[in-house]
Amino acid sequence: MNIILLSGGSGKRLWPLSNDIRSKQFIKLFKNESGKYESMLQRVYRQITSVDKDAKVTIATSKTQVSAIHNQLGDNVSVCVEPMRRDTFPAIVLASAYLHDELEVDTEESVIVCPVDPYVDNSYYESVARLESLTESSNITLMGIEPTYPSEKYGYIIPESKSEVSRVSEFKEKPDKITAEKYLNQGAVWNAGVFAFKLGYLLNKGHELIEFTDYRDLYSRYSTCPKISFDYAVVEKEPSISVLRYKGQWKDVGTWNMMADVMADNVKGKALLDEKTENTNVVNELGIPILVMGTKDMIIAASGDGILVSDKERSGYMKPYVEQISTDIKVAEKSWGTYHVLDAGPGYMTVKAILKAGSRMSYHSHEFRDESWTVLAGHGKTVIDGMEQIVQQGDVVTMAAGCKHTILAETEMTLLETQIGEIEKKDKIKYKLDNNTEEWTGE
Repeated sequence: MNIILLSGGSGKRLWPLSNDIRSKQFIKLFKNESGKYESMLQRVYRQITSVDKDAKVTIATSKTQVSAIHNQLGDNVSVCVEPMRRDTFPAIVLASAYLHDELEVDTEESVIVCPVDPYVDNSYYESVARLESLTESSNITLMGIEPTYPSEKYGYIIPESKSEVSRVSEFKEKPDKITAEKYLNQGAVWNAGVFAFKLGYLLNKGHELIEFTDYRDLYSRYSTCPKISFDYAVVEKEPSISVLRYKGQWKDVGTWNMMADVMADNVKGKALLDEKTENTNVVNELGIPILVMGTKDMIIAASGDGILVSDKERSGYMKPYVEQISTDIKVAEKSWGTYHVLDAGPGYMTVKAILKAGSRMSYHSHEFRDESWTVLAGHGKTVIDGMEQIVQQGDVVTMAAGCKHTILAETEMTLLETQIGEIEKKDKIKYKLDNNTEEWTGE
């Protein structure tokens, strides 16, 4: 299978654990078969590769999420980066051009586009795999979810029949409850945002609406692409379209209320609940304990970005309130590990950085700030302006502004990083280790 996973999200729905860098798909609230915590992204990737070990998965995402993806899935995963957000149609065209021009996928091969965030069992991806063969008889094949109730939150696909595979009659936007009941009587299914097509078909559609020659040309002019959804640009205008009905487990875990139903544990982190507490979930990423007494049907979540205390049902309406909260992101996942801002003020910042064994930071410099690393645990080596030095617990390394530096972790390492200078300026420059400039990142 050639699968494009759409990984976006603004990080508002599961605040304070999610933010613009760590969207909901990166939060580790599930467990794998060995009992280790995993994220939605890791779970979905594991399920796809267990159904088809030869599946070719490409993740379409924004630049801010690339480090978290590599942190959780490794450096070898295929990633197609959007220069900026332009809605799902440009994103899918860009990813399709990436498959064809960079990964050399033939135009006659089938491609399946899936969201990265449903909570499902493996039967879902077994049905996804079936879509591949159905692209021989329709230009687009969708996967629809058999409704369990007349929902007002989802769009509906109206099929021509109630067969497992049917031609599509029409599409309906989110209805009221009475209208949704009528759709169910017609055999309608929820639109799961899963599409399958021949690669050549989609590239042709892309060229009809966007002027570009190949992937790199499209990337360079991506800011000029129309902001338009794939549904509106392609699906709703396509006469040759079918839908495969899926009847297995499927949950949209876009809010805390829904996430609470599928979390591996009711409590993650330091928390104590008294015997009067009922149906309450606690996720605590802070190093201090939370005591919960006498609550019922509540969500309590705490991280370096903030604290949420909410009724479960009410938590689904938190987005406009979160948008009023303006704070700098304190927690982020990097390709090499994790980054926690401990304190910041005018002209200074202190950070706790944990590097995975075998990983390294980019070789970089800063124009307007000095830095120092204190090794709290583990050992490795630094490269400072081309000079290597072994470092271990208790060592302190200083880097003046303009100094090129990196650190390579031989074991897991914990660092205390101190920054002094004009912290607010975006001044990071990356280099190759042969000292040639690689790129200005503005990070």
